Amino acid sequence: MASSVDTLAPPAVRALPGRRFDSVGAVRVALWLFVAAVVVAPLATVVSLGLGGNHVEQLIDDDIAGAATHSVVSSGLSAVFAVILATVMALLLDRTDLPGRGILRLVLLSPLLIPPFVGAIAWTGLLGPSGMVNRFWTETFGAPLWNIYGGDGVVFLLTVHSYPMAYLIIAAAMRRVPGDLEQIARIGGASPWHAMRTVTLPLLRPALLAAFTLTAVSNLADFGIPALIGLPERYVTLSTMVYRYIQSGTVDRPLEVVSTIGIVLLLLAVLAVFVDRRLSRRTRQLDGPVTAPQPLPLGGTRILSGALAWTVGLALTALPILALATQALLPAPGVPLTWGNLTLDSIEAAVTAPGTIVGVKNSLMLAVGAGIVCAVAGLVIGVLTTRTRSRDNTSLDLLSMLPQAVPGLVIAVGWLIVGRYTGLFDTRWVILCAYVTAFLAIVVQAVRAPLSTTPTSLEEAARASGASRLRSLRDVPWAMTVPAAATGGMLVALTAVRELTMSVLLVAPGTQTLGVSIFNLQQAGDYNAASALSLLVALVGIAGIGLLAGTRAGR
Repeated sequence: MASSVDTLAPPAVRALPGRRFDSVGAVRVALWLFVAAVVVAPLATVVSLGLGGNHVEQLIDDDIAGAATHSVVSSGLSAVFAVILATVMALLLDRTDLPGRGILRLVLLSPLLIPPFVGAIAWTGLLGPSGMVNRFWTETFGAPLWNIYGGDGVVFLLTVHSYPMAYLIIAAAMRRVPGDLEQIARIGGASPWHAMRTVTLPLLRPALLAAFTLTAVSNLADFGIPALIGLPERYVTLSTMVYRYIQSGTVDRPLEVVSTIGIVLLLLAVLAVFVDRRLSRRTRQLDGPVTAPQPLPLGGTRILSGALAWTVGLALTALPILALATQALLPAPGVPLTWGNLTLDSIEAAVTAPGTIVGVKNSLMLAVGAGIVCAVAGLVIGVLTTRTRSRDNTSLDLLSMLPQAVPGLVIAVGWLIVGRYTGLFDTRWVILCAYVTAFLAIVVQAVRAPLSTTPTSLEEAARASGASRLRSLRDVPWAMTVPAAATGGMLVALTAVRELTMSVLLVAPGTQTLGVSIFNLQQAGDYNAASALSLLVALVGIAGIGLLAGTRAGR
């Protein structure tokens, strides 16, 4: 007989006549209250406040159409380029005998662990007006190679920092394509590359669309790159417009104004997800055993392809770090790079600055806190929505996953408003709440993946032995997925510690994070100190890559 929890509607948390809650029902009610507080409240507040104020005319006068166009163009183009680069990367690294592809894969994934705004600072040291490459090019050819500031630079850097995520999605899908299909095409007379183009790539279409949507939505509201690279050339996006309204105090009722912009961002994100879902329905997916494909031989082009791939990989990863190190070790911008001019003063000043110490403490506390909260809540949500039967499972699952498709800027605006009415404003806790809202879906996905393919026979055996529903869930699926939840929590912590878009809007005196500290140094013109601190953050990311490489090599 179905228990009372199976008859509950999503928002309705009272028992029906003649029924009573059991322990699982109480947990479900607590989850709904949690999701309503961290997901529904901030997003609903943005929509309500944005629709309640009439600021369209003011936004039109401030050229919101131009900012929206810049946001859509930069996020769309960067997503297209990221998917193309990631697809080429997946084909070379996962389907060919390219030399050194294992280490090269880790090198190419390193931008994933370096905050985008840190990457922006690094690339300005290369391709800024006085950057290393442009100085060399000017001395040699009489003119700079390329000024990275402006819209084209924004697209370039968004591409560099989003292709690793696109690669992870595409490579995972490629591993699910049976190698037998390519073998059949080759038996029919097709060349290896023709078989890959006509068989493998069409089957990757859902993954390509998913990668495009995820990167486009993520890049849509990125703040650090447009602020550092776009604003010097007056390339304004919606994210930088929101920051200007909040910080400048040039408009009346700024929360209503930025909520209106938040609705625009939300609509763009929903439109992207809707288009992705519509296109995905027209694709075909395979369901069956997957046989490992044989690596495609590059033949006589193997060495040349390897050299070209390594050149691109090092240009995208090593050169920016070298530029950061150069800026960090020089006393001032424009000073010639000689042994006599090298100094550790900028690094010492950046590390010992009070703002840096506060930023590191806050970032670590908030990142660990967000990881723990998301790990616990994501574990419970994942287990209940996959291992129990209730009409509200779908609603609970969709709401917990919704922030993944919502730009972080909208989430920050929502908590900026909620914070004013809950006493959280100007505290660390409002930043923590925003992190939990934005990153909860990471753990839910990590937990649901193993549970979706695991039979329920063990829980049924526990129930047959007399265990309650809550005890059977705790002893079997919860225990099975604790490692997945812990991994998801660590991923949340690593993501939160490098976050800037939400933090820069929610920050207050004494609550700045490490990312905000670096951004403030850059905005204040202390480029050497900003580079020094950015270098340390980048080296931590590289150390993570090295640790991963050592772990893989030891297996």
